[in-house]
Amino acid sequence: MASNEQVIRDFIAAWSRLDAAELAAFFTEDGVYHNIPARAVAGRANVQGFIAAFAKDWSATTWEILNIVAQGDVVIAERIDRTRVGDKRVDLPCCGVFEMSGGQIKVWRDYFDLATYRAALSA
Repeated sequence: MASNEQVIRDFIAAWSRLDAAELAAFFTEDGVYHNIPARAVAGRANVQGFIAAFAKDWSATTWEILNIVAQGDVVIAERIDRTRVGDKRVDLPCCGVFEMSGGQIKVWRDYFDLATYRAALSA
């Protein structure tokens, strides 16, 4: 089985394919995604729907890992998410905290400044 850190590295890389089903498959069946400015979403199917909805206008994204640390079942990844939304470029500093179970994401909390995202879209 891949290490928890490698699972998260693979998950982060998978975002470039913008496939909500593939991304949701990284979660446990009862996994939780809390995109901190929004409400938490529980259950793999709900996570998939949430990802599909908020990324629907994205044409491309690559996530650069700045720092990643793993201890036991916790992985923390500091990133810059570089996304194209229509003709707008959004470079968003983020920090994700992942709680793992059996090689899958049990809980993901993602922290970022929503104003930074909105400002890039309105520029």
